[in-house]
Amino acid sequence: MPVIADYPILTVFWWMLFAFLFVMWFWLLISIFADIFRSDISGWAKAGWTIFVILLPLLGVLIYLIVNGSSMQHRSMEQAAATQQAQDNYIKSVAGTESTADQLKTLSDLHDAGKLTDAEFAAQKAKLLG
Repeated sequence: MPVIADYPILTVFWWMLFAFLFVMWFWLLISIFADIFRSDISGWAKAGWTIFVILLPLLGVLIYLIVNGSSMQHRSMEQAAATQQAQDNYIKSVAGTESTADQLKTLSDLHDAGKLTDAEFAAQKAKLLG
């Protein structure tokens, strides 16, 4: 009767499968713990879910996903949207959103106020326009 040690490629396959499942399990645990502490439930409920998931991991994870799966998705989407909005606001603040017309108006106002000479105004206008 052949054993698994007789087929080294099969051994490699099983090790890869177990490694993948091991990483997937820890990713799921991290996601669930992050969601537990991100949710708006009371502190006692958070402690209860944490203890339940630690003491009975498989059962705790399955029950948590059944009970809070949809709200877990909503919290994740809200956090992603908030992160995207914060990133967009930061990029807008750093990049500057002033158009060429706005810059020409600012130059014109400075020229009208006497802060720019005609030569400086013409040079800056030429630089903006091309």
